[in-house]
Amino acid sequence: MPYVNIRVTKEGVTAEQKLELIKGATELLQRVLNKNPATTFVIIDEVETDNWGIGYDNVTTLRANAAAKAKAG
Repeated sequence: MPYVNIRVTKEGVTAEQKLELIKGATELLQRVLNKNPATTFVIIDEVETDNWGIGYDNVTTLRANAAAKAKAG
């Protein structure tokens, strides 16, 4: 019974996009490992950007800094 956990930042991922991720992960496991789709579990966790860190900053800060740089030219 495969279990796939996909984590993305919570930024408006649509229900259609989530369904595509679920279908894609399930199809991949079926094709590559011959796993039964009926017993394949795919969980999508959406994480607030304040709770997702890269290096020394969270994604909220990194994106705000990038936007400020782009605006400044």
